[in-house]
Amino acid sequence: MEEKFIRDIFYFEDYYLDFYEGLKPAVKKKFNWTLELIATFDKVPEKYFKHITGSTGLFEVRVEVGSDIFRVFSFFDKGKLIILVNGFQKKTQKNT
Repeated sequence: MEEKFIRDIFYFEDYYLDFYEGLKPAVKKKFNWTLELIATFDKVPEKYFKHITGSTGLFEVRVEVGSDIFRVFSFFDKGKLIILVNGFQKKTQKNT
């Protein structure tokens, strides 16, 4: 069964692609799966895609592989178009 895309995903310049190229194959696979989820599901769980509190229109794509956490900043343009900006690996745990 072919997935129907409800959102288009684009990259701002080469920042995301440069980040992606440096990832291990398992992380790349999880990013591909997560981006397909975002592109095809109307309601995406916050675990994978959420608005960054205190920002105006900035979102993060979040991927976990084992104990590693990766994030990519993104934003909407015209509602159904998501622009991926840049990514990073989270290095420290948040103190609660």
